[in-house]
Amino acid sequence: MLQVGVLLHQAKSGRLIVRLSQEVRPGVSVQDAKGRRLGRVVELLGPVKAPYASVAVSTSRMGRAGDPVFIEA
Repeated sequence: MLQVGVLLHQAKSGRLIVRLSQEVRPGVSVQDAKGRRLGRVVELLGPVKAPYASVAVSTSRMGRAGDPVFIEA
């Protein structure tokens, strides 16, 4: 697994907001540190040099702010 960012919070829309440290594309599935699927990236937000990802949630386990977020490498 490759760490791609850190979970910031859950938006009012229900999506998770992730501060990215690696480039990801919309549609990719993201996981928590235990390999459990959190959801998939729906859109990228913010400046190109410091992007954020909006993740459509697919589970009731959201994680907490500051938790790392991963993709399959």
